[in-house]
Amino acid sequence: MNPDYEKYKALNLDGGPIGLAEEDGEPWFCTPVGAEIIGWDNGIHYCFLPEFGEMVFCVNAETCCDQLVYPIAETFRDFLRLILAVGCTNPLQQIVWWDRKQFEDFIRDPEEAAYAASPEVTAVLRAMEAGLELTPMDDPFGYVKGLQTDFPYERIPFSNEYYDTLGLERPDGTEPEENGFAFEAVAFTVPTEG
Repeated sequence: MNPDYEKYKALNLDGGPIGLAEEDGEPWFCTPVGAEIIGWDNGIHYCFLPEFGEMVFCVNAETCCDQLVYPIAETFRDFLRLILAVGCTNPLQQIVWWDRKQFEDFIRDPEEAAYAASPEVTAVLRAMEAGLELTPMDDPFGYVKGLQTDFPYERIPFSNEYYDTLGLERPDGTEPEENGFAFEAVAFTVPTEG
């Protein structure tokens, strides 16, 4: 287990307002094999993968980019520092397809700023900051974009369901199983006059 994640869990915070709700949600077809899910935000979820140590990943089947799973932070501690800097996970999970201007415009949007300043959000952020002795990340966009730029996405372990759903060849060379339905060929004849 990740020590910083354990310390966060020991605070018994409701992470819902910052995009880290505890849910019993079902993993998606694109949730990597062996993922330890650490929080949910409307179906999007965040996880650790054993192959990548303390790195935090976002799983987003409805992303606007080519990747359905991508790194957000090198460590859970950095992940929390990123959340402190922007108020919640929402802007962080969109950096993968944004440029800096789009990110900054989103952060400055009055509705987004009001949400980040709401009592529900600020209570969780202050408790995290004090309980884990955290400081906000200085350049959230640069940090996340830098992590994602040269990341070896091909090393993320997916199930056969992932490849089958996307119509991709399975890396292990196996073929999808038949679904059990079989249809007989039907021949139609057109009557002739005569």
